[in-house]
Formats: sequence, C-alpha cells, structure tokens
Amino acid sequence: MIRFLVSTALVCLLPASAAAKGPKKAKNVILLLADAGGIPTLNAASILGHGAPQKLFLQSWEHIGLSDTSPAGGWVTDSAAGMTAIVTGKKTHNGVISQGDDTVRGKQDGATLKTILEYAEEKGLATGVLSNVLIADATPAACYGHANDRGKHAELFLQIFEPRFGDGVDVVFGPGRKRLWESAQKIGKDIDAAAKQRGRTVYSSLAEVPADARRALAVVDDGFDLNEAAKRAVKALQQNRKGFFLMIESDAHTNQPEAGLNRLIAFDKLIRELTTMVNPEETLFLFTADHSFDLRVFSGKRGEPLLKGYDEWKKTHEPNERSIKLASVRMDNSHTGEEVVVAARGPGAERVRGFMPNTHLFEIMMAAYGWAR
Repeated sequence: MIRFLVSTALVCLLPASAAAKGPKKAKNVILLLADAGGIPTLNAASILGHGAPQKLFLQSWEHIGLSDTSPAGGWVTDSAAGMTAIVTGKKTHNGVISQGDDTVRGKQDGATLKTILEYAEEKGLATGVLSNVLIADATPAACYGHANDRGKHAELFLQIFEPRFGDGVDVVFGPGRKRLWESAQKIGKDIDAAAKQRGRTVYSSLAEVPADARRALAVVDDGFDLNEAAKRAVKALQQNRKGFFLMIESDAHTNQPEAGLNRLIAFDKLIRELTTMVNPEETLFLFTADHSFDLRVFSGKRGEPLLKGYDEWKKTHEPNERSIKLASVRMDNSHTGEEVVVAARGPGAERVRGFMPNTHLFEIMMAAYGWAR
C-alpha cells in the first residue's frame, strides 16, 4: 500500500514539474509575410509549381491555424491595417500604419502602437525588415514606422533614423530608392543626410553592403534579389547573441497571375532554405498573409497547365485589367475578407491552432520570446 501511494505521488508530480519548466522560448523570430497570399493563392501556387495541391514546403508544417484579417470598422483589410494588427496586436483602420483605431486617416494621428520590432529593439535584439516591394510601403513600414496615412512613404522611412527604442532597425533591404528619395525632397528632407547624422549609410545595392556587416541599409532601384537579401540579413542578425527579429515580405498579389504565383513559389523555396540556416530549436518561423485575394481555381485537370490560355489572353488584353478568366483560373483584382492561413514551426509554434484574429499573431510572437506587453 505504501509503495502504491509513493508511486502515485510521483506520477502526480511529473506533470507539475514539466509544466513548471514551460515551453521552450524562442531566441529568434522570423515573420514571413506573403502579401495577398490567401488560401486560394497557396493552392494555385502549389498546382502551378508542383503539379498537385499541398506540395509547397509551407503546406507540410504541422502547426496551422486560420486568421481573420478584418480591420477596425470593416470586413476587408488593406496591407496597412492588416500588418499593423499582426505586429502590434491592435486593429486599426485601412491606410493607417501602426497607430490606433482613434486615427483619422490622413487627418489626425491616433495612439502610437508599439510594434514587435520595437519590443525587440528595447530588449537589445537585432532586427531586420526585408521586402520585394517599396521598402516604405505598408507591410515593411508597419514594423518600424507610425503614420496616419500609408502614403507618407518618406516620413515613414525617415523614422528609421529616429527610433523610439534601442538603436533602431539594424537591417533594412528593399527596392524603391528613386521614389523614396524624390518623395523626401518634396517635403524638404534629405535621406542621405538623415542617415549620416545617425552614423549610417543607405547603400544603393546589396553588393555594396560589407560582407561582415552587423547593421546595414540598402535601398535599390532595379534587380532586387529577395533571396540574396534574406541570406545576408540572417547572417548579419545572427551575430547578436541575444537573438533577432526579422520580417520578410514577398508580394503574392496575383493581378498578374503568372508573376504573382511564381513569386510565391520562389518565396516558399527561400523559406525552406532559411530553415536550414538557423538553429531550429531556437527559431520560430511564422508564416501568414496580411489579407487574401480574389483568385480562384474553378476548373482544370491533372497534367494540364494551370494557366492554360494565359499567353493568348495577354495578346489581346492590357496587363492590369480588372478581371481575368482563363480555362481553369479566374481573377478579380481585389482584396477579399476570408481567413488566411497561419503556419508555424519552432519554439512557440504550438500556439498556432484553430481560428484566431490577426492580432493574436502578435501575442504568439511575444509569448514565444517570453515577453509580456
């Protein structure tokens, strides 16, 4: 009887002991954002790239959920409100960058919302933001900037040199140099001068970035290579012993179906490579989209090209026409309001499950690091 009681007591203690240790914390978080990469787009990319559904690397991840993307006061989000929710844990209005729902777009600032990147800076981690679209556009800007209108590109980019926490974002790589510099001139600002004042240089190509750089800014005009940028960024950020936060955006808009789907296929391959570059026991990979997009596979057969007839369609239509209808695919050039996939692997990935608001992704990243708001 005594032996039974002792055994029972030990069994009862085991779960408590395990629970006391808690889940393993993440040293690094890599947020992977497919802009407009909703479920229909993922499905189409898999079929186009691999000839069958569910063949993307991302689609093999065990921990998945579905995220609502609605903004404050509406059902269909833009990238500004969508990304703000993901990186701050608060919903806001379309067009607003990391400010609260008390903001009036273009007219009145609202509450400044602290982003996951700013938390990382405050904690002394390395931080990075990459995109293959304008580097001051809504998705990347929501990580490091705050504005009542997403169109304030120069104002947003210049905030890199006036950080609210830490020494500011360490690595920023992306396109849009000519557009940004001209935008800054229109408001009487000089980006190069602002950078120099903070002891920084904004390189005009990735090739100019020193190989051993821990901190680097590169804004290019043509030929931006997201693969090269991502690998350089990870190499730089890994030099911080405390860890890092990195956001990588790839444009998955399919208003031009072939180009958009191929970007997503390439992004998926890049993500596979990135998982081999970091310690998987220390790094949370979190994939999602800021919103979905109106692309649908409505017909087709195995063995037939998914975009059959697209080359012929382009000969008689403008490249950015509102709607496209092919034999198997139709597209209406608009954002849509259905949930998007969230997929995760690494420490903290177990928190991704079921239906959730997009604001919950912020909580997942914070919890993975072991931080409280």
